Amino acid sequence: MTAALLTLADSRLPAGGHTHSGGIEQAIAAGRVHDPSSLAAFLLRRLQTAGAVASGIAAAACGGADLAVLDAECDARTPSPALRAASRQQGRGLVRVGRRAWPSPVWDALPAAPHHPVALGVAAAAGGLAPRDAAAAAAYLSISGPATAAQRLLAMDPLTVAAVTARLSPEVDVVAEQSTSRATGSPADLPADTDPLLDLLAEVHTARRDRYFAS
Repeated sequence: MTAALLTLADSRLPAGGHTHSGGIEQAIAAGRVHDPSSLAAFLLRRLQTAGAVASGIAAAACGGADLAVLDAECDARTPSPALRAASRQQGRGLVRVGRRAWPSPVWDALPAAPHHPVALGVAAAAGGLAPRDAAAAAAYLSISGPATAAQRLLAMDPLTVAAVTARLSPEVDVVAEQSTSRATGSPADLPADTDPLLDLLAEVHTARRDRYFAS
């Protein structure tokens, strides 16, 4: 089961996540991210908002909650149309690879073009993981993808970026633990933390013609 968790959290999983920057590309263009310190601040901000939402949704999906309801809850918690589209793109990619990696009837309950956290929770269940594992994978992915994108866009030292990500490990654990505890009740109890800055960055980014990443 540990291997399944590591696979889900691996950026090399061919689910399309490498084409998304999680807002980092536009944050760099706006001058908000430019060095390790500003990168760490951005990643923490993203973890505690979008990461917490994804973590709770993934935990609930892994725990057997109604997937259609969770997909609607994820939609409601993602105000930006650009971010909703990006989430569904990554969800479709994860379903494609997940069905082949972990064949299971649980995939059949997914709605069409599910949000990525919903698909992640189902993938975790299909891989024999627990809701806490799904939450941890979602929380970690909320910072690992943007960190890798920042490394490429700013030509940052990979060791420095790895250190920034590693130092956020305690916060990742806290978010995963809190989100899991909130995933056992009503869908209304799931995390609903949003960040207007991330929404604005996403909308500005999607209108650009010179972007390197899809989001």
